[in-house]
Amino acid sequence: QVQLVESGGGLVQPGGSLRLSCSVYGTTFRYNAMSWYRQAPGKQRELVASISSGGTTNDIDSVKGRFTISRNDLKHTVYLQMNSLKPEDTADYYCSSRDVYDGRETWGKGTLVTVSS
Repeated sequence: QVQLVESGGGLVQPGGSLRLSCSVYGTTFRYNAMSWYRQAPGKQRELVASISSGGTTNDIDSVKGRFTISRNDLKHTVYLQMNSLKPEDTADYYCSSRDVYDGRETWGKGTLVTVSS
């Protein structure tokens, strides 16, 4: 059974930084594409950033230049480095893992990021 555990959320002031981590258990991690999503109060869940099994990254325009997704295959962990945080970044952040061979997708339970002065 694939399990994802997010960590690193918390309260930070505007302009500050956080590093989210997602540890993945129960799968061959290097064959999984990984993504970070977020859901703000009253809004739909949206994709923030993705990284393929080969290391190709993508992110949405609103976080370009501020957020960086990366992966460590030896540690079975994906990261989201979040810099220059804004109040509108406040949301529950979720990690998603997708097996590139069978398409199975698994979600973590989320970690809350609050950006406020």
